[in-house]
Amino acid sequence: MASWLGGLGSGLGQSLGQVGDSLSSLTGQISSFTKDILLEGAEEVGDAATELHVSNSRLREIESINAAQKLENDRLKKVCSDLEEKHEAAELQIKQLSIEYRNQLQQKEVEISHLKARQNALQEQLQKVQTAAQTAQLGAGVLPAATASASYVPEVRHSSGFEGDDMDFGDIIWSQQEINRLSNEVSRLESEVDHWKQIAVELKQNLSQEIDEHQHELSVLQDAHRQKLVELSRRHREELREYEERIEELENRLQQDGVSTDAVDDPKITEQKKKAQSPDGGQVEELRVVKDLEDEIRKLNHQLSSAKAENKNLLKEQEFAKLEKIQIAQDYEKLKSDFEALQRSVAEQDAPLKEQKQLQSKTSLPQDVVSLQQALLEAENEIARLSSLNQGLEKELTSAQHKHENILSPNTEDQNSEINQLRQDLERKEHELDESIAERETLIAELEELDKQNQEATQHMITLKEQLSKQHTETDSIIKQLKLDIDCERKKVSELETEKMKAIKELDSQKEKLSHCSYALNDLHITKQQLQDNIKDLQEQLRKTHECNSQSKKEIEELQQRLKEREEELRVSLSKLTEKSNEESNHTCQDLILKDREVEIAKLQNDVSENKRINEDLQKSMSNLRIENGKLMAAIEELKQELSDAISEKKKVHLEKDTLVEALKMEKRQLESELNETEKRLLEQARNYEKTIEDLSKARSMDTSALQLEHERLVKLHQEKDFKLAELKKTIEQMELDHQETKEMLTTSLGGQKQLTDLIKEKEVFIEKYKNQTLQAKQELEEYMKVSKKQDVLKQNLEEKDRSLAVMKEENNHLKEEIERLKDQQSRSTPVVEPKTLDIIIELESEVTQLKVIKNNLEEEIKVHKKTIEDQNQATVKLQQSLQEQQKEIDESKLQCQQMNVTHERLFLEKDEEIKNLQKTIEQIKTQLHKERQIIQTDASDLFQETKVQTLNGENGNEKHDLSKAEIERLVKGIKEREMEIKLLNEKNVSLSQQIDQLSKDEVGKLTRIIQEKDLEIQALNARVSSASYRQDVLSLQQQLQAYVLEREQVLAVLSEKTRENSQLKTEYRNIMDMVAAKEAALVRLQEENRRLSNRSENSSQEMSRETIQNLSRIIREKDIEIDALSQKCQTLLTVLQTSSTGADNGAGGVNSNQFEELLQERDKLKQQVKKMEEWKQQVITTVQNMQHESAHLQEELHRLQAQISVESDSTSRLQVDYNGLIQSYEQNEKKLKSFSQELAQVQHSIGQLYSTKDLLLSKLDLVAPSVATAATVSQLSGVQCSPPEALSEESKLLQNELEQLKKKLQEKDSTIRILQENNQRLSDSVATASEIERKSQEGTESEMRQIKEKHDVLQKSLREKDILIKSKSDQLLSVSENLSNKENENELLKQAVTNLKERNLILEMDIRKLKEENEKIVARCREKETEFRALQETNMQFSMMLKEKEFESHSMKEKALAFEQLLKDKEQGKTGELNQLLNEVKSMQEKAVTFQQERDQVMVALKQKQMESSALQSEVQHLHEKEQRLNQELERLRNHLLEMEDSYTREALAAEDREVKLRKKVLILEEKLASSSTAVENASHQASLQVESLQEQLNLVSKQRDETMLQLTISQDQVKQYALSLANLQMVLEQFQQEEKAMYSAELERHQKQSAEWKKKAENLEEKVVSLQESLEEANAALDAASRLTEQLDIKEEQIEELKKEGEVRREMLEDMQNKLMNLMNSTEGKVDKLLMRNLFIGHFHTPKNKRLEVLRLMGSILGLKKEELDQLLSEEQRGVTRWVTGWLGGGAGSKSVPSTPLRPTHQNIFNSSFSELFVKFLETESSPSLPPPKLSVHHMKPLGAAGTGKTSSTPPNSQMQDSPVSGMGRRPDANPFLAPRSAAVPLITPASSSGHLLMKPISDALPTFTPLPVSPDASAGAVLKDLLKQ
Repeated sequence: MASWLGGLGSGLGQSLGQVGDSLSSLTGQISSFTKDILLEGAEEVGDAATELHVSNSRLREIESINAAQKLENDRLKKVCSDLEEKHEAAELQIKQLSIEYRNQLQQKEVEISHLKARQNALQEQLQKVQTAAQTAQLGAGVLPAATASASYVPEVRHSSGFEGDDMDFGDIIWSQQEINRLSNEVSRLESEVDHWKQIAVELKQNLSQEIDEHQHELSVLQDAHRQKLVELSRRHREELREYEERIEELENRLQQDGVSTDAVDDPKITEQKKKAQSPDGGQVEELRVVKDLEDEIRKLNHQLSSAKAENKNLLKEQEFAKLEKIQIAQDYEKLKSDFEALQRSVAEQDAPLKEQKQLQSKTSLPQDVVSLQQALLEAENEIARLSSLNQGLEKELTSAQHKHENILSPNTEDQNSEINQLRQDLERKEHELDESIAERETLIAELEELDKQNQEATQHMITLKEQLSKQHTETDSIIKQLKLDIDCERKKVSELETEKMKAIKELDSQKEKLSHCSYALNDLHITKQQLQDNIKDLQEQLRKTHECNSQSKKEIEELQQRLKEREEELRVSLSKLTEKSNEESNHTCQDLILKDREVEIAKLQNDVSENKRINEDLQKSMSNLRIENGKLMAAIEELKQELSDAISEKKKVHLEKDTLVEALKMEKRQLESELNETEKRLLEQARNYEKTIEDLSKARSMDTSALQLEHERLVKLHQEKDFKLAELKKTIEQMELDHQETKEMLTTSLGGQKQLTDLIKEKEVFIEKYKNQTLQAKQELEEYMKVSKKQDVLKQNLEEKDRSLAVMKEENNHLKEEIERLKDQQSRSTPVVEPKTLDIIIELESEVTQLKVIKNNLEEEIKVHKKTIEDQNQATVKLQQSLQEQQKEIDESKLQCQQMNVTHERLFLEKDEEIKNLQKTIEQIKTQLHKERQIIQTDASDLFQETKVQTLNGENGNEKHDLSKAEIERLVKGIKEREMEIKLLNEKNVSLSQQIDQLSKDEVGKLTRIIQEKDLEIQALNARVSSASYRQDVLSLQQQLQAYVLEREQVLAVLSEKTRENSQLKTEYRNIMDMVAAKEAALVRLQEENRRLSNRSENSSQEMSRETIQNLSRIIREKDIEIDALSQKCQTLLTVLQTSSTGADNGAGGVNSNQFEELLQERDKLKQQVKKMEEWKQQVITTVQNMQHESAHLQEELHRLQAQISVESDSTSRLQVDYNGLIQSYEQNEKKLKSFSQELAQVQHSIGQLYSTKDLLLSKLDLVAPSVATAATVSQLSGVQCSPPEALSEESKLLQNELEQLKKKLQEKDSTIRILQENNQRLSDSVATASEIERKSQEGTESEMRQIKEKHDVLQKSLREKDILIKSKSDQLLSVSENLSNKENENELLKQAVTNLKERNLILEMDIRKLKEENEKIVARCREKETEFRALQETNMQFSMMLKEKEFESHSMKEKALAFEQLLKDKEQGKTGELNQLLNEVKSMQEKAVTFQQERDQVMVALKQKQMESSALQSEVQHLHEKEQRLNQELERLRNHLLEMEDSYTREALAAEDREVKLRKKVLILEEKLASSSTAVENASHQASLQVESLQEQLNLVSKQRDETMLQLTISQDQVKQYALSLANLQMVLEQFQQEEKAMYSAELERHQKQSAEWKKKAENLEEKVVSLQESLEEANAALDAASRLTEQLDIKEEQIEELKKEGEVRREMLEDMQNKLMNLMNSTEGKVDKLLMRNLFIGHFHTPKNKRLEVLRLMGSILGLKKEELDQLLSEEQRGVTRWVTGWLGGGAGSKSVPSTPLRPTHQNIFNSSFSELFVKFLETESSPSLPPPKLSVHHMKPLGAAGTGKTSSTPPNSQMQDSPVSGMGRRPDANPFLAPRSAAVPLITPASSSGHLLMKPISDALPTFTPLPVSPDASAGAVLKDLLKQ
């Protein structure tokens, strides 16, 4: 026994020692392993956390930058759209300006045509003056005695000519009045058309509304009717079914009753027998029959009740029908009233247009009404018939009820009779049912007929509506015809505007050229930026490839190191195997072990070969990457070269542009200086002209005594004007030279522009090439992006697989060590244990193969993840680049906006200055106009010299006055063009004035007499002012005043509307501001809540993770402490056993009881620890529950966030609605503003027209001057006078001879003298009566003259008052226009406010987007927290598995301790029963372990449930994300719609949006791919977790056998330490590498920022240059336009000058011919004497008294050219005898000259008191002085021939008048009527066309008066004789 016990003790001691060693090594290894795992986890978590934090921060920054970029992009789009709207508004303003300029040009062309007409009039006057001179010369030579004829013929001419003029002028005035009337009618018709249009629109709206209402009512009625029909048919069918069922039941019962009655009635014997036999049975049968009858009666009662119900239903239907009838009647009345209203409206519309249609409509419409009434009557009749039928049914029902009551009344005795009656009743009921069914069918048919009639009525209504619509269409057609008429008139206007459009097109073409140049420059900048970005992208890609190469090299080195280590391990293992094979050669199982080892070696060799293959693949990929790097480097070099070329070309282009700009600036300065000089000269000229006008006005008011001084002043002014003309010629020559220079400069600039265009084309070709290259590079970049994303994914997978590989390697090492230990144990142990170890080894090998397969899969996944990681890195780099590009674009756009603001401010300042200048010019023009009006009012006639000045200066005044009416802001360019036209007109007038000066050199001495004659003409004209024309003018002025008042009221109405609109806009603005403030406050709240939520989530998640990690580390430390304590206990037990075994061997064999007590205490402690473990398990369960609660809270937060998102989406939708409304209101306001501006332009145009009409009326009033009747009074001849006596010595002898002969014949002539005296007395009486009549007529004319002067003064006063009124109205108009401009400024401010609000809206939208992005980030954080939660759960699972392992270990230790205790007790007591107790305890412990395992399984199931719940939550989160995406898509759709509405004008914006949409789609696709990849990763992780669980279960099975393999863990711990050191080194290297990368990145970022700043500066400089170039180009274009106009006008004027020169040469030739003819005539008529004159003189000599005969003789001698001496001798000889004087008188008539007789002027009343010689001297003086032709009289006051009483003039101008006569024709008033071509004032005595030969050559006609000899009374004086002579 002792030996046995000793052997057992030694065996136990060895086994326990081994167990203790294994436990100690196990505990140490477990503690170190857990520490390393925790350290690694902490390190990995730390690295991952830092990397995640950095990446998250970068992502946030990138997302914030991206959001800001998007915001700024949207804002810039809005700004672009606003700028485009402004551009369109500016284009509209430019169009309006061009229209006004065209109108002004047309006005100027009209003025030019008037000037041309005036020039033609002057030329015609020249021609007529020349013809008058010719005829005068002819009359002087050939008509010496034809006094009466010469004064008679031109009167006829005058009368005929002026009558025609009068008719022409009257026609013109009438046509003007007609035109005014027609224009008023057109305006009235237009207003009426607008009114009718409004009425038609209102009627259409009302019609459409009424038609809709009627259709709605008809549809409702039809629906109700259909429903009722359906209900009736349904009820009818149900009742029919019930009736049929009842009939069938009654038939069945009748059949049964018939059988029973047959059985009773037919065999009466049987009945009697039965009665005899069984009287009780008969009673029973009778009772049954009675019961049946009662049942039938009940059924009949039921049927009656149902019939009553049906009657009630029919009554209800009847009521419904009545109600429908009432409704139909109401509808009919409504339709009738509507129809009548429509009839009235149609009648009102068609009354002025077409009455026949109205009559037709009136006749047709009542017929429709009658038809409707008939249809309603028919419907009422049918309803009455239905009601009568219902009443019949009710009566029948009541009769049936009475019958039933009668049936119920009799007794039950006569049952057979009752049965018969019931049968009869049943038959009757059946008949009644059939009748009711038939009636029902008839009712249904009638209802259908009613339906048809209702439908017919509706169709009739529809036809009525169609007729009304036709009538409306007819009215619309009439309105369209009126519109077409208006359109025709507008087309005429548009045809006039086509010429304007051509000029606008030219301007647009030049603008397009400029825009093309600017677009080309912008494209160059864009391409440059794109190329720079591409270069940056390529550089970053190269860096990435270098980094990837370095990483791949490092990985290859690491793999090579690992291969070396594996080879070393293989060598070590081979050496060990050889040693073991040498040692274990004795054993039998060595062959099997060697085979296993060889299999392992083969597997390891396969692994090595696979690693080599992987290395080769990596080397191949490295070579491919190097090749790609080389290609990329070559491409980058090519791009750099192309960039350098492009930059050099751009520099060249900029230099060329700079030179061109400088040249254009120089040209502009020169042109400006020249323009300033010309403006100064023009101002000086205008001042000089004004001075001359003032001098002339003073000269008019001065007396005739100061006329000589004024004459001298005028001569001086003529000289000054000549000097000024010379200066003007010089300036014109200078302008021509400047024009040539500008032409040359423009040709050079055009050449430069062509060069620029060629360069731009070349640049466009280069840009296209670069675009193609960039597209290729973009495609390559996209491919690289995809590859990088794949690499990123593969990198992640690789990291995970590396971790799993490390774990698997460690496990492999552990397994190898365990296998070695097992082999050692097998070698040590007995061969009985070998089959178990073999099974374990086989299982471990199968696990190793499975793990290797898993390792290979993980490595492949790692590669894929690396690729995806690289792709993602490239994508992030590209996103950063795009963000930089967007920032650059935003900066550029900001700079552009600033520049635009600066340019706008400059333009506003320039406009203000121009407005001030124009106001000054307008004031000057007003002052000038006022002066001119004063001059016109004071002076009713014009001097001759005024023609020279007024032709130059009056046009300036008129033009300036016209300009004062146009809009102030649009006169800058037009004034310059007008100044050029004024210069050209001045040149024309200068040429004309030169011609006049050439003709008026001899006129200077005769101006005073002409002025006197003008005064006489003025008096005559004042006498003939007509009152009718003044009344017409006053009426026209009153109409103008009314029109002004109406226009003022319209403008005030417009102002009131503007103020209302402003107030509305202000209120809208305030509301929008309030909305915006509310939205901002809401946004701030949401942002704060988001921040709080994010902080809470982060804090909570971090605290949770920290707490869980701390709890787990604490638990693991406690477990380590427990395991150390257990190992110490095991060692103490081993020592005790060893001591006991040694004692047993020696024979002592005793153990202390204290040690057993200690063991029992330790067992108690272990139980307490088990309780602690259970408590810890409960704590874990509570933590899981807390996590569940936290997930619930997260769900609630998610729901709350969803609600917030929905609220935000609602707010965004409301904002969008408000924004749309604002946009619509803004567009409406803009339209109203445009319409108001157009109305203003029309009003101003009408004001200008009124001003022009007023000027015309004033000019007409000045021109109105009577001229006809005073032609006789304004004769230049004072009486019949004789020439003064000259040399008469030659003819004295002849006269003496004649006197002697006459003395002889005196006696014969006495009788004839007496007869002549009688005749003379009669004539004197008649002359006295005629003189009295003339005096009376003169007095009457003087009184009329006074009245007319008074009327004239009154009218002038009224005119002045009207002028004052017009001025006040114009001032009011100006104030109204200023108010309008202020309102427009306020509107512009409101527009700016609206734009600011739009920007705020955009900012709010961006804030909303940011909040949504933050929500998305929060959701992403939640997902991260969920992943962390899963990771924590996995770690928790791992720790739980570890705890289970520890529990199993503790259980095994406890079992061993119990076994030791039992052994010790066996040793002490020597009993075997306790062993059984120990076994029972072991079983109980095993059962506890099983329960623990079950609890563990339950916990696992709960965890799986929680995982399922978390997956469900994730699905809900994904669903919410999808909802958010849908909402975002809807928002994007709305925004796209808004952008399309706003950016419909720009295609580029659409293209950009399409790009954005494509990018968003790509992003969505990428997100979907990411989601799919994440789901795949989750699935893979789930599968891996499942595999890990299966492996853990297998490991749990193997954990019992792993106790023996724990010795080899020490070696693995050393290896783990080495790995940890290598990992630390790697981390240090990685940190250094990251720091270097950060430094590189920062340096590159700084460099790029510097480059971007330089490029921005360059871009700013280039933009400034472009702006200056654009300004210079615009100026050059304006100069080009002005130069082209100048050249065209110069060419036209040169042609006109050449034509005028030709005409002047022709006129000079004509003048020379006329002079020659006149000289010939003078030479031919010198020696001729008129017979009539001599006869009159001869007779007059004898009629004169003897006292005064000497004077007559001297006069006759002077006429005949005798000297004074000869006359004295003759007179001395005359006293001697008469015969000699008579013979001399009769003999010497050869050399006498003829002088025409002139009648006396009526004004000279003292003419008969003076002597004959004085009168004759005066006559000769008047004849020697050159007389003007008769003045041109006004057309209104010309009288016909009969009205010219005694005024008959004839004058023969001498030679001196030949040159003066044309000038006298030129000296006419220039203010003639512009509608008539002026006629010549000088009418010849006899035109050459009127008579082929001379009058002297013809016989004396009856028209010519002849003298008859009169007897002379001795009392008659010389005056009486001269009177008689003059009268004859």
